[in-house]
Amino acid sequence: MDSNEHKKAALYEKLEQLRSATNSTAMNTASIVVDASRYIEELKERVERLDQDVVTLQNSNEENSLTAVKVESLEKGFLINVFSEKNCPGLLVSILEAFEELGLEVLDARVSCSDNFRLEAVSEADSIDAQVVKQAVLQAIRNWSVNNEQD
Repeated sequence: MDSNEHKKAALYEKLEQLRSATNSTAMNTASIVVDASRYIEELKERVERLDQDVVTLQNSNEENSLTAVKVESLEKGFLINVFSEKNCPGLLVSILEAFEELGLEVLDARVSCSDNFRLEAVSEADSIDAQVVKQAVLQAIRNWSVNNEQD
């Protein structure tokens, strides 16, 4: 019996550690494990997003680009922000062509092309992921860069 009590105490201690590490408020074992499982899935999603951001940063660093792209999901579309520290003649056309290829409908846009390039667009689309939109914009920027290097 002494050995069983020791095992129960050790298990209880480990469950308390798990509960604490996952910020669970559950009291029973099954609920603690379910909360821990959800927490692990959230961590996996965070790691995946961070990995994608690292790849995006590496790609933009490889291109020596001073361009930043941010895509936020809205209820039925996206808020797309593109910024470059330099003026980029023709970049707007490349980005709008990428939107068209994705089937994005631009509902509202603000563009500045004087000393730098800035685009803020609200678009509407069905069943497209924000990461797909971001990658398409980044590809449009890469294509534009290649075309302008050849000129």
